[in-house]
Amino acid sequence: MAYVPYGYTVKDGVITVDEKAAGQVKEFFEKYISGLSLTVAGEQAGIEKTHSVMGRILKNILYLGNDVYPAIIDKETFDKAEDMRNKRAKDLGRIVELAAFTAPSPIERFKMRKSEGKLPDDPVTRAEYLYSLIESEV
Repeated sequence: MAYVPYGYTVKDGVITVDEKAAGQVKEFFEKYISGLSLTVAGEQAGIEKTHSVMGRILKNILYLGNDVYPAIIDKETFDKAEDMRNKRAKDLGRIVELAAFTAPSPIERFKMRKSEGKLPDDPVTRAEYLYSLIESEV
């Protein structure tokens, strides 16, 4: 496992709650819900992380618990923080409505013939052969 979220630790190969850090996470959620900014809520909770890490903590559903991670935050608190985060993002114009966006149609279409036989072992020769199988439909 490459990453263990703040508030957890690994003991004997098992994810466990780091009580001190978990308490800070709980306090961080409460302070954020009370109206403090990400940075101020994190500082007051004693979490020394960047603004973006604080944002990821608020969005991390692992804090609700699953088969691997014990729960640190209850669903009600997590949902309140998520609602608050979305409201603030909307108020700051950070939520873009994507309904108006439509992807442009591709100008050209391609298809690839099936390979005949074994591919060459040399990577350059193999790449040249595979590129030679591409045909334009235009």
